[in-house]
Amino acid sequence: MFNQIDKIYQVSDLTFLIKEILESSFMALTVEGELSNFRPSSTGHWYFTLKDDDAMIQGVMFKGKSAGVRFLPKDGQRIKVKGTLAVYAKRGSYQIICNSMDIAGEGDILAMLERRKQKLAGLGYFDIDKKKQLPLFPSRVAIVSSPTGAALRDILQVLGRRSSGLDVVILPATVQGESAGAEIAAQIKRANKYNLGDVIITGRGGGSLEDLLPFSEENVVMAIAASEIPVISAVGHEIDTVLSDLAADYRAPTPSAAAEIVSASREELRIKVENIQKSISDRLIDKTEKIRILLNQFTPENLERNFMQIIQPLFLRLDDEKEDSISTLREIVLKKRHQVELLKADLESSSPIAILKRGFAVVSDEKTGKLIKSAAKLEAGQIINIRFSKDQASAEIKNSSNKKEV
Repeated sequence: MFNQIDKIYQVSDLTFLIKEILESSFMALTVEGELSNFRPSSTGHWYFTLKDDDAMIQGVMFKGKSAGVRFLPKDGQRIKVKGTLAVYAKRGSYQIICNSMDIAGEGDILAMLERRKQKLAGLGYFDIDKKKQLPLFPSRVAIVSSPTGAALRDILQVLGRRSSGLDVVILPATVQGESAGAEIAAQIKRANKYNLGDVIITGRGGGSLEDLLPFSEENVVMAIAASEIPVISAVGHEIDTVLSDLAADYRAPTPSAAAEIVSASREELRIKVENIQKSISDRLIDKTEKIRILLNQFTPENLERNFMQIIQPLFLRLDDEKEDSISTLREIVLKKRHQVELLKADLESSSPIAILKRGFAVVSDEKTGKLIKSAAKLEAGQIINIRFSKDQASAEIKNSSNKKEV
C-alpha cells in the first residue's frame, strides 16, 4: 500500500491514483437502488442519484444509451443499472456511467416471459398460418381496454376523424393488476359470443414491464388465439412487445395506430375514389379539348385547304405524266412518220407506175388481159392493150419478128 505518512501527494496526483484504482477495479458492475433526483437534460442525457438507506451514488446515462431504455424513469422507482465507475477529478467525485437501466426484478420477469413464450409457441398459439385477415370494410369495432385510459381516448379520436360512421362497442376491462388478464380474456370471449364487432382491438398505453404483464398472461393469449373475430393487439409504445402481440392477427405499435389500421380501408377507398374521379375528369377535359381542336380543322376553309393540299401534288404529278406521255408520243410519231416516208420512197421507186413514168409501157392481150412480155407471143391480127403511165391505147399486130414456138 501507499506510505501515507512519509509521502506528500499533490491533490491531482492523489485524485489520479484514486481514479486509476477505482476505474480499473470497477470496469463492469451492476448496482441496484432507489432512483432519486432524476434530471433528463435537453440534450437527451440523464442525470440521477441511486440510493439506499445508508448511502447514495451519482449516475449518468448518455443519450445513445438512454434511447434504449424501455420505460420512463421516475423518482422512487427501484432500478438496476449496469455500467462502469468513473472519477470526475475536477469535482473530486465519482459516479456510475450507465450502459443499461432496468426496473429491479425485471430480469426474473423477462426469464418467466421467455419460458411462457416458448411454451405457448410450442402449442401453436403464435403460428403464422393461423392468422386471420382483417376485414376490408369493418362496420363495427369492439375495443377491449380501460374505459378511463388514454388508449381508448386515442382510438376514439382517430376513428372519429377517419371513420365517423363506424360503430364502436366498448368492452371495459382493467389493464393493470392481478385481475386484469382475466377481465381482458373474458371480454374477448364475450365479443365473440355475441358477435359484437367485425374486428377487436385490445390494448393499453405504455408502462413498465410489470404494468404490461396482463397482456402476456396465458388466458389472454389463448382467448386471442381462439377468437373467431380478427384481433389487433395494441399494447404500449412501439418498443413494447407482449405475448398478445404474437398471438393476435395483427400487431399495432400503438393504440392510435390500431385505430388507423381499421379505418385505413375506408380512408384509402375515399382517397382512391377522389383520385379516380380527378383522373376521369382530367381525361375527359383532355379528350374534349382534343376533339375541339380536331373539329376546328373541319371548317369549310380548312377542308378545302386540306383537300387541295392532298390533290395538288396529284395534279402536278398528272400534268408531269401527261407532258411526258405527249413528248413520248410525239417522238414515236415522228419516228414512225420518218419510217413511213422511207417506205413510201422505197415503194414508189419500185412501183410499176413509176417505171411507166420513165417511158415504159405495159402490154397485155386485150381479150385475156394477160401480160405480153415478148414479141414471140404476138400473132398477126391480135389486138393488144398498151398501158402508159397516165393513159392507154389499143393496137392490132400486123406482124411479129423473131416469132418462134414457145
